[in-house]
Amino acid sequence: MIKLADRLHNMRTLESMKREKQLKISSETIFVYAPLAHRMGLYNIKTELEDLAMKYMEPDTYKYIAQKLSDTKRERTKYINDFIRPLKDKLEKAGFDFEIYGRPKSIHSIWNKMKKKGVSFEEVYDLFAIRILVNSSLEKEKEECWKVYSIITDEYNPSPERLRDWLSNPKSNGYEALHTTVMGPHGKWVEVQIRTKRMNEIAEKGLAAHWKYKEGKEDESRFDKWFHQIREALNKPDDNSIDFLQDFKTSFLAEEIYVYTPKGEVKMLPIGASALDFAFGVHTAVGSRCIGAKVNHKLVPISHKLRSGDQIEIITSAKQKPNIEWLNFVVTSKAKSKIKDTLKEEKKSHCR
Repeated sequence: MIKLADRLHNMRTLESMKREKQLKISSETIFVYAPLAHRMGLYNIKTELEDLAMKYMEPDTYKYIAQKLSDTKRERTKYINDFIRPLKDKLEKAGFDFEIYGRPKSIHSIWNKMKKKGVSFEEVYDLFAIRILVNSSLEKEKEECWKVYSIITDEYNPSPERLRDWLSNPKSNGYEALHTTVMGPHGKWVEVQIRTKRMNEIAEKGLAAHWKYKEGKEDESRFDKWFHQIREALNKPDDNSIDFLQDFKTSFLAEEIYVYTPKGEVKMLPIGASALDFAFGVHTAVGSRCIGAKVNHKLVPISHKLRSGDQIEIITSAKQKPNIEWLNFVVTSKAKSKIKDTLKEEKKSHCR
């Protein structure tokens, strides 16, 4: 937290520095500090770090998008008001205690959309998101968020593949919300985020707020596992600091997926994780002897990339042992370090 605050302060005062220093600090910020803020649920800090880094790394694009946002502010505000009006009426009639407002997307995220989809500023459909905050008791949070979702999708048609349910499975940084994208007036897609006041505080303040609200053992174990894994990785850094940093980023700062054991237990892994990563996540011995897996009851190789919702059963053989190629199949820090340890041990025994 202290390191992030220090970095944010550095980024805010970068103007007085030399160009090379601005580029060095900005690229570090994009590579490590913004993903770290995101992973800790500090979305406001993450967004500001990304926008400030872009200001120095892509100054022309930054100015162009900032100007476009400024030029279109009036029509955006009018559109948001038109979109919100019928929802406000329905939510009031249903007796909800709520706030509803539109907020612009960050310059960096708009730029990302333009690059990813190969579209111009005018073609980026979600320049803003509508946020609905419900004042709800802890017991009724889920139920009321889904009721609000139902009211929204009665008014506007949703895009089924754009529903994100972080109520049933919160992110490991504590983030809980329902996100949906609906077809608004004049054929424009609009993202709507639904959360309660408590969820919003966690979304605004990340881990810091999560400790305040910590409920039950499951929440605790998610954080404890994450911190424990980081502690393990930091206590045993790679000889090559560039490799270590890359591993740290892919293992701990990436978005996560949720997969299941044959007994239905949930396991969290970073995006891009393979069946072999899962095997090492279960136990080092299981990983070392892994020869394949069944994903959703179908046989797959150890290199098979997993997706959220997959159920995995690992197949092992006593004759199997790690080889150097395995390093190409894994992204988690644990799997990489265990494979490297085994290869080192083997090398030592050959030398003897």
